[in-house]
Amino acid sequence: MATTHNLGFPRIGGQRELKFALEDYWAGRQTEQELAITATDLRRRHWQQQAGLDFVPVGDFSLYDQVLDMSVTLGNLPERATGKQGSELDAYFRAARGRGANDSPCCATAAGEMTKWFDTNYHYIVPEFTADTRFELNPERLLSQLAEAQAQGVKAKPVIIGPVTYLWLGKTSDGSNRLDLLERLLPAYSQLLEALADAGADWVQIDEPALVTDLDANWRYAFNLAYHQLKANRPKLLLATYFGELRDNLQLACELPVAGLHIDAVSAPAEVSRVADWLPSHKILSLGVINGRNIWKSDLNNILDWLEPLNEKLGERLWLAPSCSLLHVPVDLAREQELDTEIRSWLAFAVQKLDELQTLAKALNEGRTAVRSELAENRIAIESRRRSSRVTNPTVQKAVAAVTPELGNRQSPYPQRIAKQRQILSLPAFPTTTIGSFPQTPEIRQARLQFRKGELSGTQYTEQMQAEIARCIEAQEKLGLDVLVHGEPERNDMVEYFGEQLDGYAFTRFGWVQSYGSRCVKPPILFGDIRRPRAMTVDWIRYAQSLTDKPVKGMLTGPVTILNWSFVRDDQPRKDSCLQLAQAIREEVQDLEKAGVNIIQIDEAALREGLPLRQSDWANYLDWAINSFRIAANGVEDGTQIHTHMCYSEFNDIIEAIARMDADVITIETSRSDMELLDAFRNFEYPNDIGPGVYDIHSPNIPDKDHIINLMTLAAERIPAERLWINPDCGLKTRKWEEVTPALETMVAAAQALRA
Repeated sequence: MATTHNLGFPRIGGQRELKFALEDYWAGRQTEQELAITATDLRRRHWQQQAGLDFVPVGDFSLYDQVLDMSVTLGNLPERATGKQGSELDAYFRAARGRGANDSPCCATAAGEMTKWFDTNYHYIVPEFTADTRFELNPERLLSQLAEAQAQGVKAKPVIIGPVTYLWLGKTSDGSNRLDLLERLLPAYSQLLEALADAGADWVQIDEPALVTDLDANWRYAFNLAYHQLKANRPKLLLATYFGELRDNLQLACELPVAGLHIDAVSAPAEVSRVADWLPSHKILSLGVINGRNIWKSDLNNILDWLEPLNEKLGERLWLAPSCSLLHVPVDLAREQELDTEIRSWLAFAVQKLDELQTLAKALNEGRTAVRSELAENRIAIESRRRSSRVTNPTVQKAVAAVTPELGNRQSPYPQRIAKQRQILSLPAFPTTTIGSFPQTPEIRQARLQFRKGELSGTQYTEQMQAEIARCIEAQEKLGLDVLVHGEPERNDMVEYFGEQLDGYAFTRFGWVQSYGSRCVKPPILFGDIRRPRAMTVDWIRYAQSLTDKPVKGMLTGPVTILNWSFVRDDQPRKDSCLQLAQAIREEVQDLEKAGVNIIQIDEAALREGLPLRQSDWANYLDWAINSFRIAANGVEDGTQIHTHMCYSEFNDIIEAIARMDADVITIETSRSDMELLDAFRNFEYPNDIGPGVYDIHSPNIPDKDHIINLMTLAAERIPAERLWINPDCGLKTRKWEEVTPALETMVAAAQALRA
């Protein structure tokens, strides 16, 4: 009998209940107890939605981030977060966002560094270590959730991040070796496992996705050391890997002394038979057969074709699950009643993916005839998508086939271009700008909602958005910024906005996915060939420029970011879809230039996000990703200045590839890592202009003027001052005007001091 389970469930709620509860709590509109009630209700609801499984995950729910939760469990919050008055929850949110709900705005705490969770669009708070780090078990959160689940009759399987991956995810601030902490860390894990056993846990899922990355001999040894010590504990351990292939770590994973191994059969189909052969006969094999990262229906009949022989071979040793946590997909497709009927029939969200899982299990356990109707319905949907004329556009295919490498080249090298641009723009030293968006006020959101419902005419909506643009321009001129933006009030999201205007995209109403904390995104669905029917931004930028003599940047999202932040079609290579997007953005860039826009920013925030987890696979991805950006950006005259922006990723190891993009100016996140990026310039001379983000917009804290000056002084030691810009590290959409205004005042004052 095949056993079904899940690795994790979306925590935000079908209507983003957690988001709104968190933001109310931070704003003082809700008590800690009220927040706890919302969290308890969401957990109960989510467990009910997973009730058909043999095992349901517990501990996957978090108020902010599961990695931060593990740091709390291990007693490893930074001292700056814990050494102040307030509750445990205040300390937790200080580490997450720089301020607890009860902290005074004047008493800033540096938030923990945030970076991407492997190659997803989820962000985690990076664990911090020193040589002196000590761990002290704090299991109350996990134990209380387990007790909650048991009281509700849930077949609970606690979920924790494994010790090696936890160290792998973190950073040391003193140059010490993270692995030296392993022997100090393992007793805390042993205590935790025993506490879970005492609480009635039979199985514990212990996530070790670091096993799908490049590991040297020391890290491999760490896995052996860790699990040979943890095998003495009572719970049976299901070691979970996901997001990629095990490759040279396959034998290691199979031989670790655990009761079961989970592998991602979607990302690593070729490894399924190898692991099934290699895994000792007393161990469980859990196969992630349903894609936990995308929203397309699974081809259940095809999966059964290869799964049935394995079921015969493994019998009760076979467990079935999604490939990874369902954190990365929306909650429930049932609410999407406004979505195109045909496209809707091709999709599966978290709830539907678990239905697919149970159909597979029933087919294996009782035979395909037991689920004949479900399999027939699935086959119809799969064939409908495969044969749909809406998916393929011959005109787009022809245009892409005609693309040549020359389209990605500027007319002249950077030194010649920048001389011409400086003459045209006449900007001061250390020019100041922002990344694009300004606060999305309740009034802006209300206007968009009314327009969508037909309560505002097109003219009325345009007038309201223009009024907001005028407000943004006036505010920026008053602040003394050098290069302005229109503020993007008309944009619901930096990807969705463009997707809505491109052929080949579909959109949901409730398809929200957590990015970090209370920040949710609604990725559009890229289902077919991409075409730009008309200009997407020109009228808004032209209007903004009419209000000021200062340059206003045209603001676009780049092809790689649109790709990586969409749910992407899986019936053609990603690079082909990216090239189609590049063609569409190139047309928009050229139209902006024709409209007299001298500066055009093409955000590639997610360039690194798509980087394969194995370094040996990087070159191929970077080649087609950078080629796509260059094709999008480089069909302009020398006097047009091309900017790009990147945020919240590690850049040091791909800085040479970033230089190959040949953007005239790059603005890049560095604030939470204290200009760590500058280490890359010790051995590499970045050739173009750069704006290292000087303050963290993901925290409500107001930056310190002297701190900004110090950061830029550090930057000027590596990059000539005449090539440095001053800017926040990201867009200001999620902040309030009362936070933005003083922050930008401080930033401008720092720039003026540097010019003196």
